[in-house]
Amino acid sequence: MAREMRRFGSREGQARGEGPQLVEKLISVNRVAKVHKGGKRLAFNALAVVGDGKGRVGMALGRSNEAADAIRKGFVQAQRNMIAVSLRGSTIPHQVMGSSDASRVLLKPASPGTGIIAGGPVRAVCEASGIRDILTKSLGSNNALNLVKATLQGLQALESAEEIRERRAPAAAEAV
Repeated sequence: MAREMRRFGSREGQARGEGPQLVEKLISVNRVAKVHKGGKRLAFNALAVVGDGKGRVGMALGRSNEAADAIRKGFVQAQRNMIAVSLRGSTIPHQVMGSSDASRVLLKPASPGTGIIAGGPVRAVCEASGIRDILTKSLGSNNALNLVKATLQGLQALESAEEIRERRAPAAAEAV
């Protein structure tokens, strides 16, 4: 169900073949109908994930009256909403739980060679962010939008050992 595309980041980079190469994944396209006096008015929304494969990932929900426009808008917005993910090699530094509304996602580090053990939307986010070895379990609702949000919330909560050390260092200096 997820569609993958590679696209160059900046317009100038596209012309010369330079710039950061982004992984674009289309998770879902939904048709929605709004009922008016004259009948139904159809529109589309597209859930898109974009990542650079090196620890940055973003998601967005593009909406339009045409499916192609919704997909394009989703990818453009996802590029603007990118967050940094703390990685340790090809996996994550520690276990974390992310939640959004009724969806919860458990993310656990895995040994090299394990691969991405995840379902559709969670897999798309992990692949786009550059994680190659991870164990995941989605709990609660399986709504694609909430699963993506929960995964991103969990990935954003990750901290490397250096970040934790820096955060604790001022507290240790005050105690002495």
